[in-house]
Amino acid sequence: MPGAGTGYPDRVKPSGRPTIKDVAKAAGVSPTTVSHALNGKGVVRRETVQNIERIAAEIGYRPSAIARGLQNSRLGLLALVIRPFHSLDTFLPEGVDYFLRIAGSASLTAMEHGYSMMLVDDPTRPGVPLSALAADAYIVTEPFEDDPVLTMLTEQRIPFVTVGADPARRGEFLEIDEGAEQQASLMISHLAEVGARRIALVTGTDRNDWNLGSIRTLEAWAAERGQEPLVFAMPEAEGEHAGETIVSHFLDGDPGNRPDAIFCLTGRHAAGVTAAAIRRGIRVPEDLLVAGGSGAMQNRTSSPTVTTLDLHPEETARRAVEIAVRLAEGRDLELPLTVPSATLDIRESTTRS
Repeated sequence: MPGAGTGYPDRVKPSGRPTIKDVAKAAGVSPTTVSHALNGKGVVRRETVQNIERIAAEIGYRPSAIARGLQNSRLGLLALVIRPFHSLDTFLPEGVDYFLRIAGSASLTAMEHGYSMMLVDDPTRPGVPLSALAADAYIVTEPFEDDPVLTMLTEQRIPFVTVGADPARRGEFLEIDEGAEQQASLMISHLAEVGARRIALVTGTDRNDWNLGSIRTLEAWAAERGQEPLVFAMPEAEGEHAGETIVSHFLDGDPGNRPDAIFCLTGRHAAGVTAAAIRRGIRVPEDLLVAGGSGAMQNRTSSPTVTTLDLHPEETARRAVEIAVRLAEGRDLELPLTVPSATLDIRESTTRS
C-alpha cells in the first residue's frame, strides 16, 4: 500500500527535504496560501490553516528559519569574531584555553537569552559564506588598528560591540574597555614588589589595544626610573619555540642593560622563556623572574610554574553577549560598559624565599 507506515500522504512522495510546494500540492492550494497560513499573514480560512498545518506536520515540512528571521528582521543569531586568530597558525593553539573559555561562555550566555552563537573567522575575507553576515549583532574581540571588520560592519549598518578598542579609532565604536594598561600595570607592579629592577616586555605582533597599551605602561614605568624601555615583539604563533629567541635578545647583549624580569603577554611565550633560561643554567625565579599576561596550560604544569594574569574571559564574554542582545533588540544599553578587572595567579616563577 503506497505511503503505508511512512507518515506521508499517498499523494506526496518524499524526495529530500519537503518544500512549501510539496505542502501546497498536498493541500490543493497555492504556495502563497501555505506561506500566509503558516506565518499568520493574509486572510486564510481557519479550516484551510488547520489543514495546511496538519499536512505540513505529516510530511515533515519546516519553514526556513532564515526566511522567518528576514521577515521578522531578526534571526536570533549572534556572531563572535576573535581577531587574535588572525595571527595564529591554528584556532586551537596548544595549551591555550582563553579562546575556548570566551567562546564557550559566550555561547552559553547567548542560549540563556534565547539566541544562538556563531563563531566567525573573518567576515571580510574573500569567499566568506553568506551566513557569516547573517547575525543580528556581532562581538569583535581585540580589534587591531583600522580593523576592516569594524569598517565593514559599520558600512553594512550591522550592530556590534568590541572587546578592546580599535587603537586608531578609539571611542568611535561601542567598546568594552578591558583595561589593557591596568592589566600590565598590575603585573609590572607585582614584579617590582618581588625584587625586579629591570623589566622586559614581550608583546605579540598585532597592533591591538592589548599590545599597545602594555607597551605604553612599560615605557612609563621605565621612564620613571630613568631607563630605556626593553620591549620585544614576537609572533604569537611561535608559541614556546620563541623562548630561546627572546632570552637571546635580552640576555646576550650589554650586561648593564639585561633585565632581571621578563613579562610576556602570551603565556606560551612565557613558558618558552622559562625553559630556555633553565637550559642556560639561569635559575627561575632566583636569577630571573618570568610572568605571562594570558595564561596557558604550560604555565600551570611547568617546573617552575609561571605567574600569569587571569583576564576572566567568562565574565567578559557574558557582558559582551548581554550588550549584543540589547543591540539586536534595539534596547537601551546599561552604561558603563565595564568588565571585571584582571587578577594575579601568583606561582613559582615570581615567588622568592
